[in-house]
Amino acid sequence: MSQRTEISTLGEFGLIRHLTNDIKPQQPTTVKGVGDDCAVIKAPNGVMVVTTDLLLEGVHFDLTYVPLKHLGYKAASVNISDIYAMNARPTQMTISLGVSKRFCVEDLEQLYAGLRLACEAHGVDLVGGDTTSSLTGLTISITCIGQAEEDKVVYRSGAKDTDLICVSGDLGAAYMGLQLLEREKAVFSQRSADSPNTINDDIQPDFQGKEYLLERQLKPEARGDIILKLSDAGIKPTAMIDISDGLSSELLHICHESHCGCSIYEERLPIDYQTALQAEQFNLSAVTCALNGGEDYELLFTVALKDYERISQIEGIHIIGRIEREEIGAQLITRDGQEYPLKAQGWQHL
Repeated sequence: MSQRTEISTLGEFGLIRHLTNDIKPQQPTTVKGVGDDCAVIKAPNGVMVVTTDLLLEGVHFDLTYVPLKHLGYKAASVNISDIYAMNARPTQMTISLGVSKRFCVEDLEQLYAGLRLACEAHGVDLVGGDTTSSLTGLTISITCIGQAEEDKVVYRSGAKDTDLICVSGDLGAAYMGLQLLEREKAVFSQRSADSPNTINDDIQPDFQGKEYLLERQLKPEARGDIILKLSDAGIKPTAMIDISDGLSSELLHICHESHCGCSIYEERLPIDYQTALQAEQFNLSAVTCALNGGEDYELLFTVALKDYERISQIEGIHIIGRIEREEIGAQLITRDGQEYPLKAQGWQHL
């Protein structure tokens, strides 16, 4: 009997490593293959960076509460964010769609309106793609291309002992926005079940004062502004990644690729007041949401200790810890000085 290994035992990144560990690039133009936010390919004037993303209805998005225009904007933004995570500039994008019969032309116009809005905001050209029928709802596949000077590209593998760990913006708000949307969906579903013969057009979700949290979930912004600020300050990060699956997961990726450990401090985690308040209302830990919530699409990066003064002066960037020797491991230091190992408890794709 042939052996059967469940994919879930490996997880997304374990599966990728398992399938690609022995793949060796054969083309001299391949600078970096599998293992980072983007592949890196030599070009006449520097390098191209390439990323691709697959979004499936019912897995990555729920059209019960996600407007198609917002979905298009988010789908483009998360790919553009990968380009910025390589310290590169996004330039082109292709979009492929799998569409079931329940969607009409006007629906796809709304999706494309969001895609185009995000691309225009970051100077990205839509240059092609593909469209096909689908038996399982809506599928979106996006490939984004960027450009950079080869010596300016930042990988996950460059962090060194004593480097500072930095993050842009604030954390956990997107996860709180998702919890709000799921709560209102559950309320709507329950009322519909209680009154199956009643039209529920008068049921309105309770989102008053929660606009920031919803926007962070439905309309995330790729942080090209942070890349510009770092460049203007003359700072090149030693390692970088964007936060899609949660701070803990992404920081562990950097530690794995850089062969290092890390210490981050609970009191330094940037958490917006609305996030903390909503977490309390849901009886959740705001710190846990910040560590594991995901979909913030902020930039997590490391810089050399010598850049402390310059990085401290940049608005919107927070120093949350430091890189350690590999044998130290990855740990969270609480407000009372307790140390707990960091675990990858964010979004699991498989």
